[in-house]
Formats: sequence, structure tokens, C-alpha cells
Amino acid sequence: MNLIVAVDENWSIGNKGELLVRIPADHKNFRQETTGKVVVLGRKTLETFPQGLPLKNRTNIILSSRQDYSVKDAVVVHDRQELEEELSKYPEEQIYIIGGESVYRQFLSLCSVAHVTKIDRAYEADSYFPNLDEMPEWELTGRSDEQVYFDITYHFLRYERKKN
Repeated sequence: MNLIVAVDENWSIGNKGELLVRIPADHKNFRQETTGKVVVLGRKTLETFPQGLPLKNRTNIILSSRQDYSVKDAVVVHDRQELEEELSKYPEEQIYIIGGESVYRQFLSLCSVAHVTKIDRAYEADSYFPNLDEMPEWELTGRSDEQVYFDITYHFLRYERKKN
């Protein structure tokens, strides 16, 4: 299973329910990586999308503890067991965890590849992603050349879980 995330230099991912910054090339990379695939996200993350609608051209699986929650054109699951049952229908390499913080933390242990856009700046933030550089089970296996958007520099990184 994969995950995809954009983080700042402190591994922050958001502030007050919003992304830290919007970088068009990061959004393009996200679209290229996830189109035609399965994306797993929490209800709060979905509500930050335009009109709160699921992403087009993907199978959207929304995790929400609210039993009465439903979303047109998406599968809604209510706990980890229900999610794992739903995910068993798809090839692992086609599944992407896309946020938010609690969903990343719950499912990081199931992921083998992390696609990280690392922004070379610190932002004010209230949500974070675990620092993969401090986790011995993860190793950096790919790094793009430096990218620049106005005065923001960033890299596309690939981490892989070490095989035992």
C-alpha cells in the first residue's frame, strides 16, 4: 500500500483544516500518481475538497465514525476492520492513503511506499505527519532535483519500508 503527502521541513501537513501551501506541480504529481487508483481518506479531509466531493477518476474510500455518513460516488467505511475488508478487494499497489493526520497515523504501518513532497520551509501548523527520517523502518530511496514555485523550494521524495 502507498501513501502520498506534502510536508514542510517540520513534517507539518496542515493548519486549521487547510493545506499549508498550494503548489501546482505537487497537485499535478498527486493527480498523476492517484488517477485510476484507490484513495483512502478521512471525512474531514474530504470536506476540504472543492464542494466536498470525492476525487474524480479514482475509487474514493472515506473513513468516518459517523454511522449515518454517506457520500455520493464514494464508499464509506466506519472503522479499521471495515476498511481492511474493503481494501482486500484491490491490489495493494493500487491503494493510496491520502490523509488527514489521523488516517495517516492509523495506516502508516500498512504502507510500504511513501510519496512525500518535502517543502523547504516551516509553516504555522496544527497537524503533522510522522517524521520518516527518524523511523528506522523507512529509508529514502528516491529524490527529485530541486523544484521551485515562486520563492518555495521543494523535492519529491520516495521512501520505502525496509524489508526484514
